[in-house]
Amino acid sequence: MVKVAIVGATGVVGAKMIEMFEQYDISADEITLLSSARSAGKKLQVLGEERTVEELTEETPKQNFDYVVMSAGGSTSKHFAPLFEENGSIVIDNSSQWRMHEDIDLIVPEINEPKLNRKIIANPNCSTIQSVVALKPLADQFGLKRVNYTTYQAVSGSGAGGLRDLEEGAKGNEPTTYPHPIHDNVLPHIDVFLENGYTKEEQKMIDETQKILDLPELPVSATCVRVPVSNSHSVHINVTLDKQATEEEVRNAFKNIPHIKLMDDPQNNEYPTPLEATGKPEVFVGRIRKDNSLENTFHVWCAADNLLKGAAQNSVQILKQMMERK
Repeated sequence: MVKVAIVGATGVVGAKMIEMFEQYDISADEITLLSSARSAGKKLQVLGEERTVEELTEETPKQNFDYVVMSAGGSTSKHFAPLFEENGSIVIDNSSQWRMHEDIDLIVPEINEPKLNRKIIANPNCSTIQSVVALKPLADQFGLKRVNYTTYQAVSGSGAGGLRDLEEGAKGNEPTTYPHPIHDNVLPHIDVFLENGYTKEEQKMIDETQKILDLPELPVSATCVRVPVSNSHSVHINVTLDKQATEEEVRNAFKNIPHIKLMDDPQNNEYPTPLEATGKPEVFVGRIRKDNSLENTFHVWCAADNLLKGAAQNSVQILKQMMERK
């Protein structure tokens, strides 16, 4: 009997996780939906059945779930993930709480597999996920010497508050989530600023890229920007390769990969956009060209649905990955 719990089931990402259960054919004998007391009692459809959301309490981990998928924020994960783990559950966590712990796996199923030194598996940052998916074919064929990111991140990455700021800003109302209006604006500021001048989001992308690709010495830099787009992040990747490559060889590296969709015909206005990526499972890649200012360096543009591949989808893919290992 397989028992699965979703923590944060009533949130934006939690709702997407529930959708992904059907898409990835998650087979469980028992599925429990969990949330804070405020949302407990709500009715949600899961795999065609109506289920009542239960409150997450100190007693909940004692129900001995086989798998727990969490998307309820760092503080909740910090407290409850170890409790579920102590009771034998494999925890897949969508917060940033566990990502850089040395004994915690940071997983993108198309790239790596959990070693399970501990029974907590971390889901990477949304922008990191789509970026490393795009980088992996290049790393495999040519090796990487340097990576520089510039992100264009949708407001849904901030949850309901970000979407509200965009919608209300269009009406002339002041923001409640961001420090400045996001409507008709661009903010080079995601998460808090660190002493080194980078934001926490930028540092996440740097550290997580090195960990997921198992390249701890790879030079990585990032600038993360919030843009007035509802959903789907875009990332410009400037990558220096180790082995000499042509533009055509780089382009060909992305062909015939099921989880990557190559859209690279700029003469016919074909290139990835957030609208194209929204609701799709793939990472879209295009605008591939040589950087003439640096040796063996290329520009790559990618777009992906941050609520799907960047969060819910990747978490459920990890769940599927673990269930198939049993």
